Amino acid sequence: MGHDKLRKFAENETFSCLLQPSAQELLADGYFHLRDHAVKGCWAQRFGNGRPLVLELGCGKGEYTIALAERDPERNYIGVDIKGARLWKGAKYATEHRLPNVAFLRTRVEFITAFFAPGEVSEVWLTFSDPQYRSENSRLCSPLFLERYRSFLVPGGVVHLKTDSRFLHEYALAVCRVNGLRILACTSDLYGKACPAVAPENTATLGTLRGGTASEAQRWGPKDVFRGELPGGMPSEVTAVQTFYEQLFLQQGYPITYLSFVIDHDGPYVSPRDPEDFDSKAWRAAEGPRLLFGHDSAETRRQKLKNR
Repeated sequence: MGHDKLRKFAENETFSCLLQPSAQELLADGYFHLRDHAVKGCWAQRFGNGRPLVLELGCGKGEYTIALAERDPERNYIGVDIKGARLWKGAKYATEHRLPNVAFLRTRVEFITAFFAPGEVSEVWLTFSDPQYRSENSRLCSPLFLERYRSFLVPGGVVHLKTDSRFLHEYALAVCRVNGLRILACTSDLYGKACPAVAPENTATLGTLRGGTASEAQRWGPKDVFRGELPGGMPSEVTAVQTFYEQLFLQQGYPITYLSFVIDHDGPYVSPRDPEDFDSKAWRAAEGPRLLFGHDSAETRRQKLKNR
């Protein structure tokens, strides 16, 4: 381990906004019987207010979490990631700038239910998550993860998916369709003109959100419907806030997709049938090559080896 990582890990211990729980304690009763962490159900006390709580899962260096929090001081934001060296940057920024509505949680996303109580979270952001081509259950928008989110999201809670992966976007869209989840906004080209943002499939969505459940009315209040001016029901921060990797892929000409949907659903979530509901081979092939810092991505290398 490099000296710089050791320095960052040591400094992480000094950040009050960064929680680093022991995985050993969580797993004391086994993987399928996680022990609840003491912070579960107590985030309002930790922040010192009862404002809505928003999570970004797989937040990396926390740049999106920080940007959202700075734009919206009326909500509390928590970035979740397992990489301590990455979280160091966001935690250091939040500490130095004394941001009262930002926290970071270092843990595996699979353990997320150990930290949040029913109805404690209002929104989940998935920004440029790994598409996990080979493992459906590892995708952060899979039925397995939606079940986890439902355990702590408020009624009417929203999941946002922003990604450069058309494979992941189409998979999430298929999950929504087969489970009858209400889609709020969807576009396959967020910044382009070829595929502009489309209105939600349910044409009554806007009226429902303006006069729907109490949680929805509070979240998407009429003072500025969807918190922005963008078409198709997208909040303005969808385009106003960009991660480093988002800018990198935009420079290379890859379209960015966006999907938001309401998590409410009775009964177990089901997976889309392959290929009837979601053709995984076709969408994986449609991804095309990816370059990261001038080099092929791991998935691109696998495709090239397969096609030789």
